[in-house]
Amino acid sequence: MKKLISWLENDFAPKMNVVNRNVWVVTLKDSIMQVLPFILLGSIFCCLTIPGDVFGWTWWPNFWTPFGWTMGMLSLFVAFLIPFNLMEKKRLRKQRIIAGLTGIVTFLMIITPQVVADGAIGFSHDSLGAGGMFIAIIAGIFSGYIVGLFGKFSFFKEDSVIPDFVRAWFDSLLPIGIVIIVVWVLVDILGLDVYNMIQGIFMPVAAIIQTPFGFVLSSFLACFLYSMGISSWVLTPVTKPAFMIGITANTAMVAAGTATPETLNLVTDPTIYSAYMWIGGIGCTFPLVIMLAISKSAKLKALGRACLVPAVFNINEPVVFGCVAWNPIMMIPMWLTSIVLPLVIWVFTKVIPFAPIPTIVFDMWYCPFPICTWLTTQSIKGILLMILCAVIGTVIWYPFFKTYEKQEIQNEQTKG
Repeated sequence: MKKLISWLENDFAPKMNVVNRNVWVVTLKDSIMQVLPFILLGSIFCCLTIPGDVFGWTWWPNFWTPFGWTMGMLSLFVAFLIPFNLMEKKRLRKQRIIAGLTGIVTFLMIITPQVVADGAIGFSHDSLGAGGMFIAIIAGIFSGYIVGLFGKFSFFKEDSVIPDFVRAWFDSLLPIGIVIIVVWVLVDILGLDVYNMIQGIFMPVAAIIQTPFGFVLSSFLACFLYSMGISSWVLTPVTKPAFMIGITANTAMVAAGTATPETLNLVTDPTIYSAYMWIGGIGCTFPLVIMLAISKSAKLKALGRACLVPAVFNINEPVVFGCVAWNPIMMIPMWLTSIVLPLVIWVFTKVIPFAPIPTIVFDMWYCPFPICTWLTTQSIKGILLMILCAVIGTVIWYPFFKTYEKQEIQNEQTKG
């Protein structure tokens, strides 16, 4: 174990932190996080559809319309933000607006053949929302890369008398033209189905995540990195689009009347962060905070009480960085919860359809349990499954906590 921890601390973690600080990774993370207000607002609108859809209130407004203008526009926003943020990171601020607009044009050019083929011309096509997230990422990366290549290029000399804003106009023509011509040739001249080619590359990722193995893997990677002090947001460019595709597909199936435990996607943000799994934050740390708060160790008791209020709102950075990260004793139970809890949830929603699979877009991860469980499942059985997850999390954390507590008490007695 000592050799493993030493390798993780001295070799693996530094390399992962380099990846985490990479300009492209940071750009992707920032761009997806910047649309979070629209996701949160879309979550509210989705919840507000319940009275009309579930209880049949005919006088209730149709909140699916504002939902479409928030959640339904995510990919369009991301296509703009990726090249925009990339120019910011590369200190090419003069090109950021042009780069962002070029990203939008590139994205729309790629999805247009699919929109026309589906006969859904307008603003209601799924590719504009979460369904086109992977397309938006590629379009944004390509546009940002090309514009970045010509970031310092100019048709004019430094001592030119032409005004700067005019020079900027003409200098932007070349990268914009290259991007548009390349996409035009690929999509319209050569007739390549770029949309489905990109989807064909990335959709298997979403499909794998919707399996028991993928559920466990995505959960384990988040906890594994977090236990080493590395933000699990590094996984966001891959996991967030897959989770969003899953939950938006669920809402569509409910609307179409085709939703069943077999067809619904289980691995989504509501399932993981709001309905069942991460009670108190990633790693199901709320039971740990309770144990700390009543610990016989003065140090651990102070830590637990300080972490209690944040833990109620699923904010667990204080407890993770206070006693889990790089603590060999406490890292192991975090890893175990990431393996055991996904399997338990899978069994009791998919194998044995005891509790419901969330079908409501709900990204308000800071909502306390079990309130968020009720909002996302409207089911007593859902709350029972959440309680089972909390109990299992407690059982996993407890023996490791007691070992850690014993060490801390001995340290306090030695120092005393």
